[in-house]
Amino acid sequence: MTKNDTISKALSYFDEGYACSQSVVLAFYEQFDLDERSAKLISSTFGGGMGRLREKCGAVTGGFMVLGLAFGNENPNDMETKLASYKKVRELNRMVEDIHGTSNCAELLKKHATEADVSERKHHKIICRKIVGDVTGILYDMTENRM
Repeated sequence: MTKNDTISKALSYFDEGYACSQSVVLAFYEQFDLDERSAKLISSTFGGGMGRLREKCGAVTGGFMVLGLAFGNENPNDMETKLASYKKVRELNRMVEDIHGTSNCAELLKKHATEADVSERKHHKIICRKIVGDVTGILYDMTENRM
């Protein structure tokens, strides 16, 4: 699957109503032999900045999950792999912050949408959809050699 196909897949899930976190994970789940139901469930509570707490952007936390699938450790004593995967998480976060100025949901909303936009759920089209696409594209590049 090409980068554009993967981004389109994530955006299609998002447009269907899946959370930003789910949309990102669902764009990649098949490459990691994760079943669709588990991918949907495990990533379902991270939307809205983690359960609408407006903390870390859900697309970014979905990206962290994908990085775990691609680079995470299975052995608790494998500190080299664990620390390398943490470095990937920080790299993704930095790239999102370079593009958008922050990876915090509340700050992103404040920067790009009005309170009325958020209450009317227009923020999804104003900023959230863009971030889902950006994170998916970055992840594609970061995991390309792992797939």
